[in-house]
Amino acid sequence: MFAVVKTGGKQYKVAKDDVIKVEKLTGDAGASIDLTDVLMVGDEKAATVGTPLVDGAVVTATVLEQARADKIVVFKKKRRKNYRRTQGHRQDLTVLRITDIQAKGKAQKAAAKPKAAAKPKAEKPAEADAGETKE
Repeated sequence: MFAVVKTGGKQYKVAKDDVIKVEKLTGDAGASIDLTDVLMVGDEKAATVGTPLVDGAVVTATVLEQARADKIVVFKKKRRKNYRRTQGHRQDLTVLRITDIQAKGKAQKAAAKPKAAAKPKAEKPAEADAGETKE
């Protein structure tokens, strides 16, 4: 079984026991994270595509470590203008191991609880007509 998950503005195709690096998510090493933005769930036989998300689908992952990516150099230059700017960047990453993919999971159970219906307010009888004014 596989799933397409959206996190950090990117999409990842994952299967059970895959290890992926995503943009930083909160959680210490060993913590469990539920990814609820599941765009597609499928297997060898059939696939379910969400509109935009698959209802009730949950991908569970375990945080392996909080890491940082390699440094990239951002260099800007305009020729013949004596304009040069150099800047570096290291992205914070979270390394995840996918532990479970559920097509109908925990999110559906939470959504299935009916909300209490709002009671209508009792109307007060109008003693005076709206057109009358008191002087």
